[in-house]
Amino acid sequence: GGFYRQMLSFITYFFVQNKESKDLLTSLGYQNVTLSGDTRFDRVAENAKNKIELKEIEAFCGSSKVLVAGSTWPADEELLNTIIESYPNWKFIIAPHEISETNLQQLEKQLLGKTIRYSNLKAHKSALPQVLIIDNIGLLSSLYAYGTIAYIGGGFGKGIHNTLEAAAYGLPVIFGSNYQKFQEAKDLIELKAGFSISNQAELNNCFKLLQADTHKEAGKQAKAYANSHTGATAQILKKLLA
Repeated sequence: GGFYRQMLSFITYFFVQNKESKDLLTSLGYQNVTLSGDTRFDRVAENAKNKIELKEIEAFCGSSKVLVAGSTWPADEELLNTIIESYPNWKFIIAPHEISETNLQQLEKQLLGKTIRYSNLKAHKSALPQVLIIDNIGLLSSLYAYGTIAYIGGGFGKGIHNTLEAAAYGLPVIFGSNYQKFQEAKDLIELKAGFSISNQAELNNCFKLLQADTHKEAGKQAKAYANSHTGATAQILKKLLA
């Protein structure tokens, strides 16, 4: 629209994430544009490189394989419940998107006493349950370091949350069907490092597929993808400081 095109004239320089954006600006007569990539890749790669040790999380996981479910919503948690019941030898870490007391209690009720909250983990002395519920903000990006597979929430709502954080740690990522606005999700699917599911049966099949060493190759591809797209921050800073 005309209004938004007028706004573009006030921008000194454009750094864009993909060729489509650069081509669009060029077609409108703007040459002050660089295809720099996405600075999020730099952030998640740095997080993975300098991972934070969480002793309580390490103790909870033990020697078990672990699914880390990040930014989940009720629709995601309902699907995960069946997987939790079917794989008692696995550990599950669930970080809900909404951590209100009402939502936490609903999740605990749904999982029938198989859970412990992160806030209670340090004081817990008996055998640890199968599911850890993260009831604080800011921990999720460090949790993927302890995972085997990641499930990213939001794909049955407005759109999936951050897949790159898990990919940077070398985890294959599973997510719901609403991922079309996220180029990285499409790229991960193409690399067989990301898996979109639409229902319980598809999640069951996907998780079963990743049981064997398949998850190792998928995770390797995910990590390689995340690392290969770094450099946007340095490129932008170089231009700004020139």
